[in-house]
Amino acid sequence: MSDWNLDPLELAVLALAGALYWRRARTLARRGPPVPPLRVVAFGAGLLTLFFALASPIDTIGEERLFSVHMLQHLLLGDVGALLLVLGLDGRLLRPLLRVRLVHRLRVLAHPLVALPLWGANFVVWHLPVLFDAALRHDAVHALQHSLFVALGMLMWAALLEPLPGPAWFTAPWRIPYVLGMWLVMLVLSQVFIWSSHVYYPPYAHDATLWGLTHLSDQKAGGGVMLVESALTMLPALVWVLLRVLKESEARQQLVDAGVAPATAARAARYGRA
Repeated sequence: MSDWNLDPLELAVLALAGALYWRRARTLARRGPPVPPLRVVAFGAGLLTLFFALASPIDTIGEERLFSVHMLQHLLLGDVGALLLVLGLDGRLLRPLLRVRLVHRLRVLAHPLVALPLWGANFVVWHLPVLFDAALRHDAVHALQHSLFVALGMLMWAALLEPLPGPAWFTAPWRIPYVLGMWLVMLVLSQVFIWSSHVYYPPYAHDATLWGLTHLSDQKAGGGVMLVESALTMLPALVWVLLRVLKESEARQQLVDAGVAPATAARAARYGRA
């Protein structure tokens, strides 16, 4: 139960991501203003979160014994870790990556009307019993599942936080229903598990119980984990959006009063150039 899963491929991917980020940050520091320390800390914390989710006993317990721990792993990958990684990025850091033609074309996936439905559908579909069981039984499917959780989670948060400029219409007020939509996905899926009357995933039904939890209570606990984690991430996100609405509105009005064109004032207020 205390074993760590130090998969060489997973560790190599995380190490490569950290090395590339550090190299780009050093390059930017030599050429001009350095990357803000909090941004660097956020990206490092994101990598540590992914490492903890993939390599710590969370992985072995979640795969072999407890659905609730497996749910925690999924949330660390697709929500917490993805959020921290996005908080560590900005346009300057991403510029070399955007020069790759394929990556540039895939920017459409970070559009709010694409990123949110794609993330929600991916998270829900992977918890259908047929796909969830396939991920438990096949390493390649499990790796795909985890990769999609992280990638689509990052796109979902990137649409909200905008490390790169987003659509002109997606101003702060529009981010309120966006965050509520994110929360709704988590809320609905968590209730499916909390109010379940039978075990959905056969591999957990046949394994021995752990920590005195029955299989059904473990599944309900998984829903509880999702409910609590979503509140801890979505509520601060909603508060942040509401503060952005007030801040942008005030800054925009000041610029308009100073004679700046409304469209220019709105963009300046949105990206902190007031």
